[in-house]
Amino acid sequence: MEDTLLRSFQPYFERLPTVARPKRYVPFKEKFMWTVIILVLYFVLSNVPLFGLSPQSIDLFEQYRAFFAGKSGSIIALGIGPIVTASIILQLLVGAGVVRLDLSKPEDQRLFQDTQKFLVFIMVVLESLPQIYGGFMQPDPALATKLGVGLGVIRLMLLIQLVIGGILILYMDEVVSKWGIGSGVSLFIVAGISQAIITGVFNWKVDTRGIPIGLVPKWAWIAQNMNAQQILTSSGIKFLLVEGGILALISTVLIFLIVIYAESTRVEIPLSHSLVRGARGKFPLKLVYASVLPMIFVRALQANIQMIGLILYRKGIEIFGVYDGTRPISGIMYYLSPLRGPFTWMPSIVQRAHPEITTWQIGVHILIDTVILIAGGIIFAIFWTETSGMGPKTVARQITRSGMQIPGFRRDPAVLERFLKRYIPKVTVIGGAIIGILTVIASLLGTIGNTSGTGLLLTVSIMYKLYEDLAKEQAMEMHPVLRKFLGAE
Repeated sequence: MEDTLLRSFQPYFERLPTVARPKRYVPFKEKFMWTVIILVLYFVLSNVPLFGLSPQSIDLFEQYRAFFAGKSGSIIALGIGPIVTASIILQLLVGAGVVRLDLSKPEDQRLFQDTQKFLVFIMVVLESLPQIYGGFMQPDPALATKLGVGLGVIRLMLLIQLVIGGILILYMDEVVSKWGIGSGVSLFIVAGISQAIITGVFNWKVDTRGIPIGLVPKWAWIAQNMNAQQILTSSGIKFLLVEGGILALISTVLIFLIVIYAESTRVEIPLSHSLVRGARGKFPLKLVYASVLPMIFVRALQANIQMIGLILYRKGIEIFGVYDGTRPISGIMYYLSPLRGPFTWMPSIVQRAHPEITTWQIGVHILIDTVILIAGGIIFAIFWTETSGMGPKTVARQITRSGMQIPGFRRDPAVLERFLKRYIPKVTVIGGAIIGILTVIASLLGTIGNTSGTGLLLTVSIMYKLYEDLAKEQAMEMHPVLRKFLGAE
């Protein structure tokens, strides 16, 4: 597909409603206000239930709720799924050279963004249709009888609500990206996962065995119902570690500390101003250069594959795998499904519910998920670096436009680009692999609130980035001369 074909559609893409960019410098307080407003609106929408939804409905993306930032049964049930899926499709097309765009050029960046926005609208509809008409989100027969309409009308109402919710998420993300701090996608992920972690710590609801779900209530229950002799047996220690949440707590704290360390580890390239003698600076190349966002793409790709498998299974096609609820228990879909804590890979626990799953199958499942996460982390980190303006060519131009240069080198974007190519590609690959390995560890050990290893990694990294963004905004507020260098105006 030549880029000329996309350019012919660009006038139509540009007609889509958009949030206007500010034509002035937006003060820190105003950015903070817009960010808080969108965050409050997100929590409000997450508590608006879908009108006409039957309680017997199945959450198609139950295993991916933590990082899809949508709440089951609410108007924003799709979460950031359509945005992420659209980004995956376009990044793969650009990365594979099917769509030829030079994202270091501003006009190609605009075309990329306009095309992605159009794809988001398409994905909102495409991800809504299977859930409504595939029998997952079922219409409420009692409401249909009460209103005197058919189930088809209720299904249409559900579809319209899902589409509205998906579009609202898109424009809320635009508001934060253009008028707030950070991005809406990141904000929604942090909000959803933070809520899940808090719930996982203090949830007083009990499971089918009468044991509280939350970490603190569960420990209180263990203290009241289990004595020291029971706890100090092998089965008691295993219960305490796995079902008592000790492993999840250790994993959560460990991942938090490792991600903070990885985010703060960087190679700093010295810079000097070409006109102002003595003016020095540094360009930091983080170890996790592409951040952990590529992990969203890896898990989102798995989620869409699992969705296709589940739809086929419910249509009677079992060649790709058999499902128990929304989780595959056999076939290729089982091996391609993500790990989510000890309950999904410890043979004694897995085989208690599904004795047909053998130990060697569990081992293959762990191996395949590990390869997917590490290889996917590297591949999507490379794509993300190129498509988000973090490649050597784009960074070289940004540094040159700011009036900075590397001491001892000519002030030439081509020279600076060759210098950056020594570091950025290597750091991108290493960072992608490290994030993949961390996700594997967190996925094996589990996390508090069952947020998944990917979700926890995203939250810690995004919060660290948000802290840096807040510090940068405050610095620009105090020293306006920094705005040009930091790209604020």
